Amino acid sequence: MTQIKKILIANRGEIALRIMRTAREMNISTVAIFSEADRKSPHVRYADEAVCVGPAVSSESYLHIDKILKVCSDLGVDAIHPGYGFLSENAGFAQRVKEAGIIFIGPSPESIEIMGSKLAAKQAASKYNIPLVPGTASAITDREEAKRIAGGIGYPILIKASAGGGGKGMRVVESEADFDEQMDRAVSEAVAAFGDGSVFIEKYISSPKHIEIQILGDQHGNIVHLFERECSIQRRHQKVIEEAPSISITPAIRAEMGRCAIDVARSCKYYGAGTVEFILDEKQNFYFLEMNTRLQVEHPVTEQITGVDLVKQMILIAEGKQLGIEQEHLTIKGHAIEIRVYAEDPQNNFLPDVGKLLTYIKPDGNGVRVDDGFEQGMEIPIYYDPMIAKLITYADNREDAIQKMIRAIDEYHISGVQTTLSFCRYVLEHPVFRSGSFDTNFISRYFSPDMIKPRTDAGASDVAALISGMLLDDAKQLKDVQHEVPAPARSRWKNRLL
Repeated sequence: MTQIKKILIANRGEIALRIMRTAREMNISTVAIFSEADRKSPHVRYADEAVCVGPAVSSESYLHIDKILKVCSDLGVDAIHPGYGFLSENAGFAQRVKEAGIIFIGPSPESIEIMGSKLAAKQAASKYNIPLVPGTASAITDREEAKRIAGGIGYPILIKASAGGGGKGMRVVESEADFDEQMDRAVSEAVAAFGDGSVFIEKYISSPKHIEIQILGDQHGNIVHLFERECSIQRRHQKVIEEAPSISITPAIRAEMGRCAIDVARSCKYYGAGTVEFILDEKQNFYFLEMNTRLQVEHPVTEQITGVDLVKQMILIAEGKQLGIEQEHLTIKGHAIEIRVYAEDPQNNFLPDVGKLLTYIKPDGNGVRVDDGFEQGMEIPIYYDPMIAKLITYADNREDAIQKMIRAIDEYHISGVQTTLSFCRYVLEHPVFRSGSFDTNFISRYFSPDMIKPRTDAGASDVAALISGMLLDDAKQLKDVQHEVPAPARSRWKNRLL
């Protein structure tokens, strides 16, 4: 076994801070990398050491493998944690790290390679009799044959990019008449997004719920699951609200899904933290969708209901230690909800709304957790994902967790950019969400921009007025005494900030 002493976090923002905090608790030194756009980011100040790796554009900084490995060599780094996004699911990067004699805090390059291809993942899972959505077992090479298969499955069908993710290279086909047009679009999107035009087809499940299972595996063949997360509230096939556990599944389905998730991990000899994603239809049938070979954005809700620090477990696994967790000892306690606070405008098709955080005041209190990487006055860069923060609440039951989240949203004061806070509040109060009868079509069925008002920070004007009043008060007092004081008086405004 190896004792990790210094970790480079090959990421930015909230996830970089999240990893650093656990590393500090484990007495492990941390190295931050940052682009020129992130020079003032909190994760840069928090790390023990920090190195600029290039311009704002991610291809010249956070995705520049050679620069990252050079920093590791220069600073004596013995492990890299990739976080999520960027290089986290890049098998080539994991292999380069391994060849450099550095520990990759994640799965093997081989596991990433297998699960990075939806087709290869399905083929691996099929050996363990995991339920799969009806569709093609390989990439489409003969379009006419694909049409015949689609006709046999029955429309609507879904064309999906094999190397895809985030909804890119994905097209719903309602009838054979639309097949060629949607096929061309899917292939074009897949090439543009992933450099790989391979696509396959699946039966389109019209009202699916998106359920995922968190797993942990060590390098000795031990694997456990940490129950499920409900991730069905999405826009553009990307999650906005997640919760654990799901209100929609029975204990029997939970146990069966967990067993299947472990088998998916076994199919590629997986170790580290990973997530096996399923779709659940109206009849409670579930099907394997894909495996994400990294830490998920929504991992905090699992941590809340299990008490397990997933980042700590990833580090221990990377050191070669055996899992200190046994399945029979894992239980669900309470309920957790996470909303993603994006700098997006829900009234304008959730388009990014970059700018300066003029007001940024976080909620607090019992059962409220904020994972973020921004501070008041900072700019939201246009170069990266527009997520500002993850707001998580935890309570004894779902209703209390929802009410706690609504309170936290109301206390979250952000001005300068539009955010998804008002949309998330709308969802949490909707009777369909409360009942648990929602699916991934929630936005198209129940939301329109006129249902919410643009969120304005209720406290921003009060804060601005307070600051103005205090500054005027300071100026008045300074004017009253300036003839008696030879040097400029120290402002009480500075004292208030200390």
